[in-house]
Amino acid sequence: MTTNYSWTFEPIVLIGIAVALGVYIRRWRRVHAEHGARGASVWHLLAFLGGLTAVFIALISPVDILGEQLASMHMVQHILLLDIVPILCILGLTKILLRPATRHLSTVERQAGWLAHPAFAVIAYVGLMWLWHVPALYDAALRTPVVHVLEHTCFLAAGGLYWWFLLSPIRSRSRLDGMGPVLYMVSTKLGVGLLGIFLAFVPTVLYLYGQEPEHWGLTHINDQQLAGVLMALEQSIVMGVALAVLFVRALAEDEDKALRSERYGTEQDGPSVQDDEAGRYPDAPVPGAPDVR
Repeated sequence: MTTNYSWTFEPIVLIGIAVALGVYIRRWRRVHAEHGARGASVWHLLAFLGGLTAVFIALISPVDILGEQLASMHMVQHILLLDIVPILCILGLTKILLRPATRHLSTVERQAGWLAHPAFAVIAYVGLMWLWHVPALYDAALRTPVVHVLEHTCFLAAGGLYWWFLLSPIRSRSRLDGMGPVLYMVSTKLGVGLLGIFLAFVPTVLYLYGQEPEHWGLTHINDQQLAGVLMALEQSIVMGVALAVLFVRALAEDEDKALRSERYGTEQDGPSVQDDEAGRYPDAPVPGAPDVR
């Protein structure tokens, strides 16, 4: 059987990418004109465009069709949607770019309760990855387009929530401080990495691919093992890079605290709790402050 390299050109995905691109470009141009690189740099633009490109690769390019023929290519889709897309899109945001939405984000976070907590993000990220690799659900996604769309939606949502707590330019109420980001990353990446190791060493073919002709000279078990290796390797690389970035960010925040301490004399004389709330959500109403709208 000849390997299918066709493009899908799914209308809903193309429309979604076009809308996201149009909204972002319009906001980026305005912020860049008013605030320069501090508010919206070319680097932020390229990061966001990279995220949308990753969506295009995962859901429009031949990767989507190949994901129905090879477990390893299906894994590439999962990696793109769960990690690469959320990371790049969130890195493309700044406080100023998000300013029109910060008030709403604050409200959503308060009303979401435990759903907006990092612990839930870890459970969702690891749990959904394991759940969708249960053979019955995995095979259902291969057979049924609606289930496949649901699978991709779950990965995008879980990845977006997970990386938001680590990379968001807005300080959330459930901010991870101290060793929090390290524990957050290690627990999650180990949880998913173990799934990759399991797939790399399990001696039997678990999914429907075993009933299909072989592609690229890969046996079905080799294809499944390659998928597991890709998952485990990607989780390790992403964890290492993310921890390095978080370490640099922590150093920068410590330096900022030191500068503020010098400016105000002592840390107790520094910005108030209300000022800190305003720092988290610049446009959100500060508790106890008069409403001047």
